[in-house]
Amino acid sequence: MNREVLIELAGITLQGDLTIPPVAKGIIIFSHGSGSSRHSPRNKSVAAYLLKKGFATLLPDLLTPDEDKVNENRFNIELLTRRLTDATRWLMQHGSLSGLPFGYFGASTGAASALKAAARNQSTGAVVSRGGRPDLAMDEIENVNAPTLLIVGSLDADVLNLNTIALDALTCYKSLEIVPGASHLFEEPGTLERVSQIAGEWFERFLFKKH
Repeated sequence: MNREVLIELAGITLQGDLTIPPVAKGIIIFSHGSGSSRHSPRNKSVAAYLLKKGFATLLPDLLTPDEDKVNENRFNIELLTRRLTDATRWLMQHGSLSGLPFGYFGASTGAASALKAAARNQSTGAVVSRGGRPDLAMDEIENVNAPTLLIVGSLDADVLNLNTIALDALTCYKSLEIVPGASHLFEEPGTLERVSQIAGEWFERFLFKKH
């Protein structure tokens, strides 16, 4: 099942794309980077791969259309974290998904809100960051107990350095995977497919065993 959903939160309504396989064994909630949305072709590609592995996926817009017009909101990690946490709570009330293990997939700046959300919800099963900015979550990163995978392209030197620093700060089970020949957006042939494979293996390892 693939459908657009309206995520009703206190005072606002967010839009999202929810996909549920015939038998869902876990849920992956996406947190997009600044300037991106649930229509991100890269995240949709990863979500499609995860669906084949038995994961339900939620790709939410964490800002309303009007909010997204204000550039500062796109970098307001605290606001995005609250929205991601609230969207997670909303999803867990979905009848067919209630009680399933869940994890976060964060891209670019969205990785920061994913890590902060995980730090605040100890039920989070796993976190995967793609070309992420975990350094923007350093004030809470030591509170993350979910197994965390940081994926960075070998050509993305600045972000690789930031992820190396964040890896040291994480106190949970953790790993840094460097994709050879990949830049920040993983646009090179085969690199995004590699991201999907690595992410899928991580979520299978740490979410399926909880169900």
